[in-house]
Amino acid sequence: MRRFAAAAPALLLLVSAVGCAETKVIDGVEYDTFGLVDQEEKRNPDIQYEVSWGNVFWGIVFSETIIAPIYFFGYSLYEPVGKKPEIKGEAPR
Repeated sequence: MRRFAAAAPALLLLVSAVGCAETKVIDGVEYDTFGLVDQEEKRNPDIQYEVSWGNVFWGIVFSETIIAPIYFFGYSLYEPVGKKPEIKGEAPR
């Protein structure tokens, strides 16, 4: 048990360092990644986001640690890619 307690902080540093989702600067504004826990606070409706498959992979690989999936799925699941395309009016009937 002591070995696990000593290895846990090192594992957390490793997991946070290998995350694949990155923030992105779009039109001079930096947009952060978000997950299931903080999506209402960080998600911008004008920005297009995609799932970070690297974080999905690491969340599954480290699923037994409990803490890693909480980080990857809760706070860093989606990453910004760019602005959403503007919709030009309604289609003709």
